[in-house]
Amino acid sequence: MDWKPAPLAVSYPLDLVLIKNLDVDPDFANNFTRCARCGRQFCLVSWASSNNAPAYCFVASVRDCLVKLLDASDGRLRASYPIIDHRERFIAPHSLAFNLTADKLYCGFEDAVEIFDIQQPGEGDRLPTTPSKKSKDGLKGIISSIAFSSFYDYYVIGSLTPSSQAMDNIALYSESNQAAIMPIGGAYSHSGLKFNPTRPHILYAAFRRHDAIYAWDLRSDTSIPVKVCRTSPDSRKTLTNQKIEFDIDYAGRWLSVGDQNGCVSIFDLGDSDELDSEQSLAIAPQNIGPKMTFDAHGGKFPRHSRSSFYVVGCVAFQPLHSNLLSASGSRHFDEGIGEGDSDDSDGDSTDQESDSGSQNVIAVSRRQPLPYVKDSSLKLWSFDPTQTVHHA
Repeated sequence: MDWKPAPLAVSYPLDLVLIKNLDVDPDFANNFTRCARCGRQFCLVSWASSNNAPAYCFVASVRDCLVKLLDASDGRLRASYPIIDHRERFIAPHSLAFNLTADKLYCGFEDAVEIFDIQQPGEGDRLPTTPSKKSKDGLKGIISSIAFSSFYDYYVIGSLTPSSQAMDNIALYSESNQAAIMPIGGAYSHSGLKFNPTRPHILYAAFRRHDAIYAWDLRSDTSIPVKVCRTSPDSRKTLTNQKIEFDIDYAGRWLSVGDQNGCVSIFDLGDSDELDSEQSLAIAPQNIGPKMTFDAHGGKFPRHSRSSFYVVGCVAFQPLHSNLLSASGSRHFDEGIGEGDSDDSDGDSTDQESDSGSQNVIAVSRRQPLPYVKDSSLKLWSFDPTQTVHHA
């Protein structure tokens, strides 16, 4: 989820109001849901705008299909880019990213990155992230995220495989010669990467089932993070496997991220990521708490009410105004229904057995619980204290 175009600063969040609840057409939502069940990733062109028809497009990866370049106005197929494995099957990448000039498309999948020329649809160039399956060098596993620096000629890739003493799960690559520059010390299964827009030497990373965002200064020792942006401790925050994306405003001042409780936290980066000579020798990173945490999508439920969680899967700053967009939506299952039916059936069968002694019938429901969404919504928040509340 991105705002287009760019860039202006975001003011200090002194006040916060919900200015619009963005409703989605039901027919469009149903069609999108059917398509998204088998989809894996999508990426919008860097300078996409409805006023620029040629650049108004995005790429999407769908399971067991080619990577498709689609027109954002009407969904027309413009081009396709195949990724084929050794058994001649199509591979759907788990991460997609355009380079800064938007003439190359980078697709991450297991143990490799496929690089396509947008102007020439067809097979691309494969960049292995590890020499071989048995090798312990490089990055192994699914490449889950790719991020490009806004100033320098390099990019980073991250893997879902947790890091170990012999292997990191984040690496810095050169775009000009497509070679690894150095590893970066990760921790858990990686789920998101992003450079600071105004300080491109600062890299941020989020991890699956973890409630902290780590920051590294690429000019110093990358085995130890500089800062750790950690939300308030809560055991519920680490229960979801869903990828939760964070965002940094275009001034590089504020970092925002959602959680599993329907809340959004905002961190003040300021100059906290910069290193001086004394901090560069420090062993332990500095923990940073959120400047603001607010209930965005019906969070703060009782601890036992696990099925009531509303995961805020993505947030995005508006580059032209002091606004923040939050998206919620996750699958829920009816828990306890099958157990209740089974208990009732056991009770009925016990009564029947005590009465007649000839039957012992237990009715077991064969229906699988179907997932459903409680809150699939977009909300636009304003940090401008003069902004009044408008209802959609």
